[in-house]
Amino acid sequence: MVQQVLINEDDYYVPDADQLVTEDDTLDNFATSKQKRLLIGSLYSTLQQQTFLAAANVGIYHTDGQTAIVPDVFLSLDVQVPQNWWEKQNRCYMVWRFGKPPEVVLEIVSNKEGDELGKKLQIYEHMRASYYIVYDPNQQLAEKTLYVYELRGTRYFETSETWLEQVGLGITLWEGKFEDRQDTWLRWCYQDGTVLLTGDERAEQAEQRTQILAERLRAMGIDPETL
Repeated sequence: MVQQVLINEDDYYVPDADQLVTEDDTLDNFATSKQKRLLIGSLYSTLQQQTFLAAANVGIYHTDGQTAIVPDVFLSLDVQVPQNWWEKQNRCYMVWRFGKPPEVVLEIVSNKEGDELGKKLQIYEHMRASYYIVYDPNQQLAEKTLYVYELRGTRYFETSETWLEQVGLGITLWEGKFEDRQDTWLRWCYQDGTVLLTGDERAEQAEQRTQILAERLRAMGIDPETL
């Protein structure tokens, strides 16, 4: 049996958390890490018949001579990772190799250092990503939680519309539990507001349907275990 060792703050120097870097463009915190898993996982769980590429924290090279930008999440339709993804040129998203920028790029605000509504917006606008979404759960940038920008011509325009017509998906704020954490989550949805399910949610729904069917069979005098 492993004995747990507890650290007594009286015996150790405890640094001021406000002076520590808990997240930046390459370092995730617990909340953003879980939020990204929800966004990526629900896409791959639900859109199994579609060809697309979605990733978190993967660099996008958009202009020769410029460094990559690393969105928290991106979605690119009708493309897929090359078979040999360990080759250097296949390890990240190079716009000139995929032939197009991602349709959706998304940033989750963790602090005021990312300049999501400034420099990053300009980069994604120049890249010609169809939609740029900024999710600010703690309202660190302003008194808003969600920003949606749509590319019209060569410029981004902010919109209150959360249905992304060119992608055939929407985004919505959803109250519920994901990975045993009750919170408000940003999720993909259909036009009627129904969210895209994760693999666990799909399995849970299937189990519930099985139980309902079994109960109906028992009510008819049929033992479902004998079928």
